Amino acid sequence: MNTVTRPRILVVGAGFAGVECVRRLERKLSPDEADVTLVTPFAYQLYLPLLPQVASGVLTPQSIAVSLRRSKKYRTRIIPGGAIGVDLKSKVCVIRTITDEIVNEPYDYIVLAPGSITRTFDIPGLTDHAFGMKTLAEAAYIRDHVISQLDLADASQDPVERASRLQFVVVGGGYAGTETAACLQRLTHAAVKRYPRLDPSLIKWHLIDIAPKLMPELGDKLGSSAQEILRRRGIDISLGTSIAKAGPEEVTFTDGRVIPTRTLIWTAGVVASPLIATLGAETVKGRLAVGSEMNLPGEDGVFALGDSAAVPDLAKGDGAMCPPTAQHALRQGKHVADNVIASLRGQAMKPYVHKDLGLVVDLGGTDAVSKPLGIELRGLPAQAVARGYHWSALRTNVAKTRVMTNWLLNAVAGDDFVRTGFQARKAARLKDFEYTDAYLTPEQVREQVDGPRPD
Repeated sequence: MNTVTRPRILVVGAGFAGVECVRRLERKLSPDEADVTLVTPFAYQLYLPLLPQVASGVLTPQSIAVSLRRSKKYRTRIIPGGAIGVDLKSKVCVIRTITDEIVNEPYDYIVLAPGSITRTFDIPGLTDHAFGMKTLAEAAYIRDHVISQLDLADASQDPVERASRLQFVVVGGGYAGTETAACLQRLTHAAVKRYPRLDPSLIKWHLIDIAPKLMPELGDKLGSSAQEILRRRGIDISLGTSIAKAGPEEVTFTDGRVIPTRTLIWTAGVVASPLIATLGAETVKGRLAVGSEMNLPGEDGVFALGDSAAVPDLAKGDGAMCPPTAQHALRQGKHVADNVIASLRGQAMKPYVHKDLGLVVDLGGTDAVSKPLGIELRGLPAQAVARGYHWSALRTNVAKTRVMTNWLLNAVAGDDFVRTGFQARKAARLKDFEYTDAYLTPEQVREQVDGPRPD
């Protein structure tokens, strides 16, 4: 007997979009109006823009992982697991729990905010030998790995091995790649002073991107300023270049250069979660095609937002889609919650419109470039804006206190260059962190929901 009388709202994903949606639903809905359920493998919201600072040791991992269970008023049911398929016809979401059970979760309204995964290409050896920068585990692992290279180079008697361990390659000239290269270069530059046997000139960082410009969204002047800062630090920047193949001890560039290295960090963009492909619905470059109200045309009670949805950018017009940024995800989360509530109450939904407030790029130390509200800033003023924006966007006072304390402590005392060794005996690469092979095909989703078909 079905005893459920309240509408069931299922939110998939605990990124910026999903968490903001859930928080607003909780604030605006009375407890007897609807049941809200959140599906997420981890019971925390990760503040992704600060991952490079975790990788470089400026911030501790827990400072940017905001627990979803801290709030005493939290009444949303959390299902620890990942959504691996959605049957729109039956209104069922297929979930693989963290205990590896596959369960069917029915819904009346579903909000799809599963985020994105690292975009890779069919490059020989890439997923086997590259690190990503998309998860908390990856950031912490990269820090361990980079410091390990200094330790191993210091211990090595082979000058060829020593040189290869001290070369580092970052692919991707967007914000993630640029900030990752900048922050980690500062880490190795400071750490090598504690290794008297190592020649600092052997440490070489390479930042490469297939695009002709670094962070083109910043504009020519600020983009050039960022490039100049990185080059002044000794980072080799190669534009119009990518990776031809990757191996365990070297990387081949498309321009023919072969770089001996044990460290390849891949940040060349993102693609929508594979969950979107299980719906069998129309997509735009892999992102679910939704209307300006962020609902799926022709489907009742289906909404999508954030990195996995092609949300029309009405502020720009001309058919533009909202870029996959935290700024848009935060605002879309609140807006889609309002539209779900409007749909629930039989009211009119409103289109999403948001004008971009600007861009901030933290290059570590006192180096930064920012463009708030179209105003170009460099150096300390840009750093103040960048860190001020990130700090204010953190969701809880606990997170704000941790991050501010980390920043102050790092500024005063520097880094201890400690590695945890939590995966010292087992190498892990990009393919090991994002579980991209966990999703079902549309046919498997239907079979899971309806049961196996008779022969």
